[in-house]
Amino acid sequence: MSIILKVKKDLILVMKFNNKYKTIFLDLNSDSFEIKEKINIILSPALYWVKKIKLPVSSIRDVKKLLPSIFEDTLPDGEYSYSVYKANTESEFFIFAYEDKKILKVIEEKNISILNVIGIYFAQSELSNIDSAMKIDEKQSLYVKDEIVILVPCCWLEEKGELNLDLLTLSKNKINIEQFAHIIDMKSLYKFSIALVLLIILVFTELFITLQKIQNVYDLKEVVFEKYNLKPTIFQNKSMLKKYTKIDEKQIKIREYLSYILTIKLKENEKITFINVTNKKIIVHFNGVDSKKTNHIILKFKKNTIKFNLKFKNNTMQMEILL
Repeated sequence: MSIILKVKKDLILVMKFNNKYKTIFLDLNSDSFEIKEKINIILSPALYWVKKIKLPVSSIRDVKKLLPSIFEDTLPDGEYSYSVYKANTESEFFIFAYEDKKILKVIEEKNISILNVIGIYFAQSELSNIDSAMKIDEKQSLYVKDEIVILVPCCWLEEKGELNLDLLTLSKNKINIEQFAHIIDMKSLYKFSIALVLLIILVFTELFITLQKIQNVYDLKEVVFEKYNLKPTIFQNKSMLKKYTKIDEKQIKIREYLSYILTIKLKENEKITFINVTNKKIIVHFNGVDSKKTNHIILKFKKNTIKFNLKFKNNTMQMEILL
C-alpha cells in the first residue's frame, strides 16, 4: 500500500514540475499570443523536417555527424540545424532538420518574447502518442501515421477532440535555437576563428618576448648596481647623479678658466706669481701689471661673461674669478 502511495506521490510531483510553465503549440497559422509569463513551445510539423531511419550505429553522436548528408537531397535551400533522438528500437532514430531563423521569426510574429521561452520541443517527440486526429485550429489537425506526427486538413479525418496540452508531460528532447548561428557562414566563421587564434598567439608571443626583455633589463640593472656600488633606490641614485653632475660641471669650468689664464699673452715685465683654486673661486696674482693697462688680461673673461673682481696691491693685480 505504501509503495502505491509513493508512486502516486512521485507522479503528482512530476506533473506539477512539468506543468510549472504553460505549454503552447506553435504553428505558422497560430493566432498571436498574449503571454507574459515563462512558457514551453511545441513546434508544429510545419516548422521542421523529420525522418525515421535505421542505421548501423548505436551512438547519437555518430548519427549527428551523418545528418547533413542524410537530409542533403530533401531540404530546400537554407541554413539548417539538426537534432536526433532514439526511437523505441536500438538501431532506429528520429532525425530532424530545422531553420533557426525561421522558427525565431515565427516566435516574434506571434508576439512571443524569446526571453520568456524555457524550452522548445518538436511535436514529434511530445505528441507521437495521440491515438487519433486532434484538432489544432479551424483548418488543421494533428495525426500520427507510421509513427510520424503530421499536419492534415481538418476535412480529411474525423477528429477525436481538440489538442489539450495542460496535462502533457514533456520529454527530455528539448532543442536549442541559435539566434546568431547563421548570420555568417561557417567557412567565414572558421577563417575568422583561425585568424583570431593566430593573433592571440602573436600577441602572447610578443608579450612573452617583452617580459623577457624587461627581466633582462632588471638583471643587468642588478649587475650594474653591484659593480658600481650604486644605491638601492632610483631616488638615491638620482640624488647622487645630481651631486656628481654639479661637481663635473664645476671641474669643467675650472679647467676652462685655467686655460684662459694660462693662455694670456703677458707683456715682457708681467708674470703670474700665484694661482689658488677653492670651492667658490680661482685667485690669480699678476705681478708687474699697470692698473690702467689690464685690457689684454681681462678681455677673454669679459668676452665670455665670466664674473671676476680685481684688486691692486704693491704693483700686483689680484684677480678673483667666481665659479
